[in-house]
Amino acid sequence: MSRVFWVRHGPTHAKTMVGWSDLPADLSDTARLSRLTAFLPGDALVVSSDLSRAVTTADAISGPRQRLPHDPALREMHFGDWELKRHAEIEDQAHARRFWEQPGDIRPPGGESWHELTARVDGAVARLIAENPDADIIAVAHFGAILSQLQQALRLTPYEAFSHRIDNLSVTELHRRGTGWHAERFNHCP
Repeated sequence: MSRVFWVRHGPTHAKTMVGWSDLPADLSDTARLSRLTAFLPGDALVVSSDLSRAVTTADAISGPRQRLPHDPALREMHFGDWELKRHAEIEDQAHARRFWEQPGDIRPPGGESWHELTARVDGAVARLIAENPDADIIAVAHFGAILSQLQQALRLTPYEAFSHRIDNLSVTELHRRGTGWHAERFNHCP
């Protein structure tokens, strides 16, 4: 059995669509970080996306755990021309509505679709498990990346997956038995 403990990075406090922009995380809640560190398995490997909000969060919770190289495949969705915009600032509101209401193959201009994000993160997870077959993995990543994996574990449509919350510094624990994933817990805030 493989176990992946997905941790969403610390908050950025941005009120816009943040994908590949490298905004810092607010890690001032040291008590919450301590609880999170204590909750996670002590012998797990730690990996994060290469964006600084994930890297610094992983640094804050890794303790003596072994760190793996930062993985750009664990990044948030690429919002392209919508990056750092508020929903109301998007010129083509019909396109934006379709993107959120019919997630799948629709992508922001210059960005990626939900299916492309999911395929990217799926590939990273498969590689991490193949390279570390008997290890628990703590993956510090982003809302979309984590949600894509929860979607599979709960066997949801993309639209149904979007109804779930993944709070900053929460844990989504997924177990793989055979070829399928099971959600042990999600959006858990220790």
